[in-house]
This record gives sequence, structure tokens and C-alpha cells, in this order.
Amino acid sequence: MAEDTQEVPQLALEAVIGFNGHVFSGLKVHPDREHIIYPLGCTVIIKSLRSGKQDFLHGHTNNVSCISVSKSGRYIASGQVTFMGFKADVIIWDYEKKEIYARLVLHKAKVEDLSFSPNDKYLVSLGGQDDASIVVWNIESKEAICGSPASAQSAGHCLTIEYTNLNDEIFVSAGNGTLRVWELDLPNRKIRPTECQTGQLKRIVKCLEIPHDDSYFYCGTTSGDILKVNLKTRLLNSCGPVKQKFSKGVNTLKVLKTGDILVGSGDGMLALCSGGNFKTIKSVQLEGGVTSVALRGDGHQFYVGTEAAQIYSLGYADFKPELIATNHNSAVKDVAFPFGTSELFATCSQNDIRVWHSESSKELLRIIVPNITCNALGFMQDGRSIFSAWNDGKIRVFTPESGKLRLIIHNAHSMGVTAIAATNDCKRIVSGGGEGQVRVWEIFQKSYRLVETMKEHKATVNCIKIKSNDKECVTASSDGACIIWDLVRFVRNQMVLANTLFSVVCYNPEEFQIITSGTDRKIGYWEVYDGSAIRELEGSLSGAINGMHISEDGKYFVTGGDDKLLKLWHYSDGEVTHVGIGHSGSITNVRICPNSRYIVSTSADGAILRWRYPQPS
Repeated sequence: MAEDTQEVPQLALEAVIGFNGHVFSGLKVHPDREHIIYPLGCTVIIKSLRSGKQDFLHGHTNNVSCISVSKSGRYIASGQVTFMGFKADVIIWDYEKKEIYARLVLHKAKVEDLSFSPNDKYLVSLGGQDDASIVVWNIESKEAICGSPASAQSAGHCLTIEYTNLNDEIFVSAGNGTLRVWELDLPNRKIRPTECQTGQLKRIVKCLEIPHDDSYFYCGTTSGDILKVNLKTRLLNSCGPVKQKFSKGVNTLKVLKTGDILVGSGDGMLALCSGGNFKTIKSVQLEGGVTSVALRGDGHQFYVGTEAAQIYSLGYADFKPELIATNHNSAVKDVAFPFGTSELFATCSQNDIRVWHSESSKELLRIIVPNITCNALGFMQDGRSIFSAWNDGKIRVFTPESGKLRLIIHNAHSMGVTAIAATNDCKRIVSGGGEGQVRVWEIFQKSYRLVETMKEHKATVNCIKIKSNDKECVTASSDGACIIWDLVRFVRNQMVLANTLFSVVCYNPEEFQIITSGTDRKIGYWEVYDGSAIRELEGSLSGAINGMHISEDGKYFVTGGDDKLLKLWHYSDGEVTHVGIGHSGSITNVRICPNSRYIVSTSADGAILRWRYPQPS
């Protein structure tokens, strides 16, 4: 990746839409009360609550699995997952400089949890189930002090770890049938565990919370109850609620100054319960299971992250949730701009299509079709409808303001609809399917008609582009062919063959050439008239190219793929002019907006990135 981006100017990243809601306690509020910190793919994002400005911490090689912020706010620590047999890094970041302070490498496969000691002296890290060890690190010397297996041979995996608030030498670990208080013996470089006695209770502990005075600590369990354990005697004090347990388990706990507890459960319920008998005082239902609760200041305001990748802000007094950020929680498949405007764009993913406001990154509309994935979408040129291709073999047409279903074409393709495009007169839709057929549909106000089926491709049709006069279209397929079709006689005009799975094809705006790309990482220029190859460029050093788009003037085009780099190319020179570094998952699609102000790219980790389009000098 380093050789790939030498001496090329970088694209300016303007905004990122994305949040990984599956990381437990991944959303944090910085002690300065002005910033929230959360993970997205391999990146840690620091976002200002006042201005909405984002900073990015790049350094992990795979998805971030846990985040911790030190009490003073000087450091942020993040751990990652990696492949079996490889080491997973813990990175300590310097918050002021926004750069790596130390990279700590010991754990295998996954870092499960991290916690800073109260005076920023030590960091304790917990490995995942393939590693199952606890390591204490000295932050100043950046070295490991000592380590130990996290739980006894007879007990299950350890899942969470938490430092006490007053003592740099004592921390607590908990998990499946294991609950231990550890003491650090610095002169002998040892950590010594004491088992906490819970009697007959067998629980899997998901989260720990230790109040300010360190007298007790609370454990949230998968059974939906809370254990209160005395930290001094290491004995179970109480367990509750007795009757109304929290549905789908307790995912996160926070103790407030009043002694009451905020509980986030797996069914999306955020509840405030009393610290004594765990009775619910008030509760609110959110979308997606609650995975993080972060207090701002003393807890007069708190932020909640859910599995549906939503971030909410709530006040202690009114307990009303305000949605401050929404994001896709699975891979984004496609992105489209309406004709002639860059103010809005639409993206699609599993279960939904979302329309976004470009400048503010706010979600304007969500069209939900549960349990089905939308593979491709586009706006009609008159702006009256959004047409979309779904993996259940249906084509759905929606209205863009209200999101109402206007028309549905059943059984459009037998193996899912994989590509779709509309003619410029808004009367026809051309669709491609998983079985390789290309079909032309005539669209009326309330009905449709199948005009023609063109059977030439042997595999999935991945991309369709229509010429501006609506008389010709080009389709790219995984069978290694790009076919140029006549849309008047419905026959093949030309065919381009290459030893690759074509993923994307574009017409040059003057429409005498097409450019193609796919899994062989090459960008091919072809003559439309006779299908002859003009030239071939090496598009990427590693990984397939998944998305490509040409600017309106035809001078530049942009590509993105599995190497996670966004590249802007000069069309006639075939040179890379700019590179965008910032994605942490494979890029699935890229678009240059109609008046060349932004480039929007989407990725497999659910992120949408908006880049400033460089104005050529």
C-alpha cells in the first residue's frame, strides 16, 4: 500500500457517516465533555459535539474490538481483532496530538477489553478466547509488567475487565462463570487473583461497573439480572431484579452520582433503576440492542449507542432520546445522486435504502424492506422515483419524498436482481440478474410490461450503463464479457472479452469509448464501435476494483476497491492524480456528484465517506 501512494496528493476527507454499534462499550465521551469517541472498522473516530468536526485515528490493521479512555483524558487505548495465529495489537493514542503513543503486541487473535488505571500509570488488557490472558502494561515505559491466564481451567472465558477508581493496583475481571478481583504486586511482577464467592449463582457476566467509592461493584449478566458484589470481602451482596429481568441480557451498566444505575439491555431498552433493589424507575425503548452508554460529565446527559448503528443523546431530567447520528449497520452496496444536483444522495444496504443530505450528513429518509438486501439503486431523471434492485428477485420503485412503494415487479430475475439502470426518457428500466439475463421493462403509472429478455451472459450481471440517446446500453458480467446491446432491435452489437470478472463499466461522456474494470485489477479502455482494446492500466497493486465513475466532462475518473484506496485518474493520461486514504473496509462503490463538488465512496464496513473533489488548476 505504501508504494501505491507515493508522491501523489491526497484527497481531502470532508465527512464520514458510520459507527460500529456491535463493539460493546465502544462509544465513549471524552473527559473534556466536548468530544465523543467511537469505532468504525479499523478506525477510531473523535467527533466534536459542538461543531461535528471529525478526527480519525488510523493505525489498526483490522476491525477495532474495544476502546478505553483514561481518566485524565490524555490517552485513548484501542484493541483489534486479527486472524488466527497472528498477534492482535493494542494501540495507545496520544489524545492531544492524535497520533500513536505506543503499540503493544502480545495477545493472539483478539483483544477483548481494555482498562486504564485511575492515575494513568497502567493499562490492563484482556485477550479473546483464543488467547485468554490478562496483561498489565506500564504506560510510561510502554512495556508489559506481567501477565496471567484470565480464568481458572475449570471456568469459562473471561469477557470484561475494569480498573477500580481509587487504587492503581486493583482491578476486576469477569466472564462465563468467572469473577475475580486482581491485585498487582509490582516488586515481584505478579498479579494475584481472588475468586469472588457467588454461592449457587452461575452467571455469564457481560459488563462491570465500579462506583466512585470502590465499596461495591455491579455485574450485568446475559440472564438479564445484576449482581452486586462487595469489593472488600469479595462476597455476593445481592442480585436482582427478582421478577422483571432485562430482556436479552444486560449489555452495559453505568452508575450515576445519585446511586441509581443506567442499564442498557439487548432488546433496545434503556432503563434507570434504583441501586438498592434494582427496580426500574423509568425506561425508554430504542432501535437495536443497546451496546454502549457513556456519561457526559456527572451524568446529567448521556450518549447511547445501539446495534442498529444509531447514536442517541438523553438528558437525565427528561429521559427523552434525541437521535444524533444514524448509520448503516452492514455493508453499503450502492450509492446514487439525483440528476443534476449534489445536495442529496441515496445509499442502499441490507434491509434498507437511505437518502442523505450531502452537506450535513443527516438522514432524510429511510425505506425499509426487512430481511432483504438492496443490490443497486438509482434516481429517475425526472426525480419522481427511486428504482432499486433486490436480492429476492424483485424490482421496487419508490417515491423519493415519502418513500412510498409506487411499483413492484415480481420475479424480475430468478437469482436476484443484481444491476439496474433507467433510460433518460424515464419510460424504461433495464435490469440484470444473477442468472445472467438482461431484461428491458416498460414502466407505466401503475403497471409495467416486459419488453424483451436478452440472454447472452453466462454469469451474474454486475453493472449496466445506458447511452444518452437510449438506443444502446453496455452490461458487465462475471463471465468475463462486456456486451454492448442495441436497445432498438434488442441484439448484441459488440462484445468485449477479458480474463476477469468484470465488476464495473462506464461510458466516456462522448460515448465512443467505454472503460471497464474488475477482479484482475486492470482498467481497460475499449472502442464502442468495434470492441477493440485501446489500452490497459494497472488499476491497483492488490485487490479487485469494485467501483468506478467518470466525471461529467470526461477528463477524470475515480476508482475504488479491495485495497481500500480511492484513486482519481486523469482519463487521457492514465495517471493517478489524487489518492484518498481513509476507508477501513473494501470500497464497494464510488460516485462523483453531478456538479463535481464531492466524491462519495461506500464500503463493506457500512461507512460512507465524502471527499472534496479537487478543482484542477
